[in-house]
Amino acid sequence: MNISFKKLVKENWGILLFTLVLFASRSSFADWYVVPTGSMLPTIVEGDRIFVDKMAYRLEVPFTDIKIMQTGQPKRGDIVVFNSKKAGNRLVKRLIGEPGDRVAMVNNKLIINGEPILYEKNANALHKTEYLGNVTHSVQLIPVAKARDNFAQIIVPQGHYLVLGDNRNNSADSRYYGFVPAIEIQGKAHKVLVSLDPENNYLPREERFNKPLI
Repeated sequence: MNISFKKLVKENWGILLFTLVLFASRSSFADWYVVPTGSMLPTIVEGDRIFVDKMAYRLEVPFTDIKIMQTGQPKRGDIVVFNSKKAGNRLVKRLIGEPGDRVAMVNNKLIINGEPILYEKNANALHKTEYLGNVTHSVQLIPVAKARDNFAQIIVPQGHYLVLGDNRNNSADSRYYGFVPAIEIQGKAHKVLVSLDPENNYLPREERFNKPLI
């Protein structure tokens, strides 16, 4: 059996090496993530396959959380993918608060470091345009019972970030799970690679293919 295994490896070493490199690349350099929920509507919809740059913030040893080097810092407005221990799941959210930021929310309007964030009405009455510094994007504000649309000023601790979903009243984010440790952030989402509609027999939404997110 041992001889057969060695023979199998010898005869298929090319395929095995390719597979190892592929998974190592997904672990350390780039990955894709299937979005199963609407917590980031209208920016990301259910069924989107998003491209995640895993080298945006740091380079890690493949298959580990061991940092080789820092390549950047998460910034306000980034869409980040992170493995949340508190949620027990991988999540994608909008980064709102950086370490040291003072953040509050009044009637779904953010106040960051004492400055109210600018909002503008959209053609869709349930959407508003939110201006986070140089990042402009839409948020969805569907009325729900007991919405967590207000919180007093909090200070983001060092080594942590505050994240929210763009679908503000329908998102389990820092209002439920608290601040996100930097070590949990896996990468930055850049665009939609492919989108399949789960409510229409998973037919492709070609208009969303290669759609930029930032």
